[in-house]
Amino acid sequence: MNTSLSSNGTVAPDVSVKLGNISFKNPVLVASGTFGYGAEAKQWCDIEGLGGVVTKSVSWNPRMGNSPRRIVETASGMLNSIGLANVGVHTFVKEKLPYLAQFDTKIIANIAASSMEEYRDVLEHIEANAVENLAGYEINISCPNVKDGGLSFGTNVERTEELTTLLRAATDRLLIIKLTPNVTSVAPFAQACERAGADAISLINTLVGMSIDIYSREPRLNTVTGGLSGPAVKPIALAQVYQARKACSIPIVGIGGIVSAEDAVEFFIAGASMVQVGTANFVWPDAGVRVADGLTKFLKEQKIAQMSDLVNSLKIRAELKAAGW
Repeated sequence: MNTSLSSNGTVAPDVSVKLGNISFKNPVLVASGTFGYGAEAKQWCDIEGLGGVVTKSVSWNPRMGNSPRRIVETASGMLNSIGLANVGVHTFVKEKLPYLAQFDTKIIANIAASSMEEYRDVLEHIEANAVENLAGYEINISCPNVKDGGLSFGTNVERTEELTTLLRAATDRLLIIKLTPNVTSVAPFAQACERAGADAISLINTLVGMSIDIYSREPRLNTVTGGLSGPAVKPIALAQVYQARKACSIPIVGIGGIVSAEDAVEFFIAGASMVQVGTANFVWPDAGVRVADGLTKFLKEQKIAQMSDLVNSLKIRAELKAAGW
């Protein structure tokens, strides 16, 4: 247990967490695509107050992404159709990783690709140029707003398992597979990742959604549909984390509509070991640090000694358990 004294001499709660063989100072990460590569948020956020930074997705070649309009605000959320715009892996390892290496926090490189070979090649190139605080990789097989790759892996159990097996053989670092909510059941995908040797899964990615201008009768996104995120998706995300927790034993990183420490606590109770703060970063760039600080305060107020006591602590009545819940 990693405890310390608070300013009034009491023992502060232990908010550290371990995923695979990697220890994180707290369980709050910032989600890929919502925090850039770190430099974009530095003036507004104490990056070292985060458990870690999940980088913007990186592919082998640079990607321009989709044409505007590619972001639309919705009720309690936002639609995005960015299309995985990124600098490409060569610029990533030359400029972005060295920048993040200066901070006392963990880095998780998010990888997106159009083929299994591209996923492997990107991962191996990052491995060959790794910095000390690179904890591992989050593999994006669940983006709903690109025409190639993405969901072609994330909606097929066999391809999910095959890709995870391939990447597991390529690295000893933390391997997290990011799953899509746009399937009938997340359970078989969670089980496939576990069978193939993933250290953890993260979920949910965005839900497919759209918005229409009723006066022009045109879609507000250039790609017609995009990915819905924000507080509107939190109930769905919680349910899918709970379903995944029942289906597999590897750690889960919960994502979806987290704005406050209380939101994060719901995910921990449902079965997540860590969380990612995403859309909230567009409103408050320091949202992840706020959640982490609030979590410490919550544990202290509730007299909970360590974070792990919250994880998978949902209380289900006996009659519901008997009915399969």
